[in-house]
This record gives sequence, structure tokens and C-alpha cells, in this order.
Amino acid sequence: MLDIALIRRDPDRVRRSLRRRGIDSAIVADLLRLDAEFRNALGELERLQSQRNALSAQIGRAADKAAAADEHRNALDALKAQIESAQTMVAATGPDASASPLAEVLQNIPNLLDDAVPDGASAADNAVLRTWGAPPAFDFSPKPHWEIGTSLGILDFERAVKLSGSRFSILSGAGARLSRALATFFLERAARNEYTEVAPPYLVTRDTMWSTGQLTKFSDQMFFDQAADLFMIPTSEVPLTALRADEVLDFGELPKRYTAYSPCFRKEAGAAGKDTRGLMRQHQFEKVELVWLTAPEGSDAALERLVADAESLLQELGLPYRAVALCGTDVGFNAAKTIDLEVWLPSQGVYREISSCSNCTDFQARRANIRFRRDTKGKLEFVHTLNGSALAIGRTLVAILENCQQADGSVRIPSALVPHFGADRIVRS
Repeated sequence: MLDIALIRRDPDRVRRSLRRRGIDSAIVADLLRLDAEFRNALGELERLQSQRNALSAQIGRAADKAAAADEHRNALDALKAQIESAQTMVAATGPDASASPLAEVLQNIPNLLDDAVPDGASAADNAVLRTWGAPPAFDFSPKPHWEIGTSLGILDFERAVKLSGSRFSILSGAGARLSRALATFFLERAARNEYTEVAPPYLVTRDTMWSTGQLTKFSDQMFFDQAADLFMIPTSEVPLTALRADEVLDFGELPKRYTAYSPCFRKEAGAAGKDTRGLMRQHQFEKVELVWLTAPEGSDAALERLVADAESLLQELGLPYRAVALCGTDVGFNAAKTIDLEVWLPSQGVYREISSCSNCTDFQARRANIRFRRDTKGKLEFVHTLNGSALAIGRTLVAILENCQQADGSVRIPSALVPHFGADRIVRS
């Protein structure tokens, strides 16, 4: 959530950011109008309180205080009623009132884009920053991962449909073992890079979802248990970021780095017809997430480090990829800046997203109320939060099956994974 004081102070900056996102900037005028109504109500409350205080002081100075109180009783009673009415108005119209029109508008304004974010109208305008590794040259026609996995007996879509419907899959045998090996490999590398591993809940409250910016904008993407009023997490970014909600951290604690391996659950609303085959777009998938909490002046460097941590995994696995800076219209609601890592898929002849690393500045921290002090007498400041996948398990498995496929139908296991997987290739058993 944006600081309303910033919007009051520099509304044109917010308008520019919205236009760069392809969003109608008229919402800023709506917010300023509602904010003016709130501030007028607040001013009226303060005026009435000042009148009451002046009258109370006058009574306190009177020689006969009881007589003065009787004389002004009607005026005091009237002021009391007016103050209560004004307090109700302020509470109902303020930015901290969850149901107020002002709060609703404020909650629907996305984060301010970083100046370094490239302009663009679509994903086609994203800027390629660097490319690593050469796509493999096959002396045969490469197969898509679903054909490879089915042929090896490690992927089963038919039984998954029988159990759960579309956009689910079953990994078995070497497929399940490869998935587990990837999770272990990613978590071990995260520990080496000084991330604290967390095993979070997979069901979280409405407040937790809201605090990380998932609600209300993305409610149609999430699975929800209405009876329990709990949401299934779409990413472990949610519990990891909200882990320190409503806490005040010491400056010496920062940065905090967390990691978690978890299943993620998404409805994929609006994805009809996209990636209908294979593992690329599932209702349930696993990934390892990295989250940072840092002081504001450290968040730019933290994003570089976060991206480097994710890139190092792809490099160790020998998977060709490129790093891409998302343009304004492609950056997510919570983020000020996002770098995607896209892995090469031979069957499609394109790079596809495997990690998305974002600096959310203080946007999520304001919602979650995560603050810190630089010293015992210092003022409270909001931390900056960052998050990134390192990596998505299913998409990494896809990339290995496709990039490491062999002419005889087997799949070579990257050497870095062999100790965790227990073999150097997958063959049909």
C-alpha cells in the first residue's frame, strides 16, 4: 500500500506510474477527493474538541466551578454529541478504516514503479539484460516434456485427471525422486547463501493474504475454504513476508533472509487455452521461495543479490536462460521492479519464466506493518520486502527433461543433482 502522505505531496508522480502501468490515472483524483472529505471531517473534529477544551478550561478558572458547570452544561452536552458524531465520521472515512471508500481506493493503487523499469505496452517490450548458456543442439527432433515423461513412465496425466480434474499431474518413480532432489538442492543452496529455512502453514488467514497484497485484487486466483475462512497459499511469499507482521525489528537484524519449500495453489483464472498440456501451468505446484526484509537503502542491492542467487541455480544445473527486466505494464501489483529469469525450452523454441524476483519497496511492509528502528531512540521506519522463486520445481523439471533429453529416450541428470538424485540419468524402467 502506498503512503497516502506521498500521494498528497506528489500526486503527479503517482499518475505517471499508473500511466506507465497502463492504468487510468483518474483514480488519483478520486483518492484526493475522498481524502479531502476525510481531512475536512478530521478538521471539524479537532475544531469541536478545541471548543470543548476551551469551555472546560473556562469552567476550571471560575470561582464557583459548580455554578459554571451548571451554566454551560447544555453547551457541553451539545459539544459531546457533536464530537461523537464527528469521531464516527472520521473513523468511517479515514484511510485506516477497512470499509471506507478512501481505504478501498488506496488499497487498489499498485506500487510506484522504479525509474529503471522500462516502458512498454506488453511483455514484448520487456528488456533482455543478459543471456547465459547456449541452447542445446540436437541431432534429432526434441520432444516436449510431457511426451518424454510419459514415455519414461514418470509422468501420469490421465490418472491425475481421474483423481482431480484438469491442470493436475502425478509424478512417480524417478519423476517424484527428481522433484524431491530439486527441492533438496535448492534448499541446501539457500542455506549456503544464509537464508533461514521456514516450514510455513499452507492455509493462511484473510488478513495475511491482504497484508501481502494478494487481496482483494487477486481473490479470483485463489482457493478458499469458506467455512474456515482460510486461503490456500498461491506462493510461500505470503507466509514468509507476513512472518514478521506487526513487529518492530532492530536495525542490526537486517537484512532478514527466509526460504521455504511449499506447494502452491492457484485457480489459473483467465488461463483457458494456455499451456493446456504438461506441467507449465498447474493448479498445484511446488517451488522454493526466497524473501528478504531489508532497510530501504539496501533493497536495490538486495534485488541484485536475490537475482544472482536464483541465477546460480540455473548455472549449476547447466540450463540456458536469460534475465529480463519487466516493462511497466508487466510488473506485478506489489512490485516496484521485477527481474524474470526465463529458461530455454527446446520443444517450444522459446524462453519461459522460471523465476520472478521483485523489489516491493515498503508497499507490503505498510500493509503488514513490519517496521524497524535504527537505534533505541530512532523513529519507526518500514522495511523493504523482496521475493523471488529459486526455483519453481515443476518448471525446472520441465527444463531438465527437455534440455537434457537424449536420442535413446533417456534423460541426463545435471551433475550437480546426481548426489541428490542418486543416478546420472533417467531411463525407462
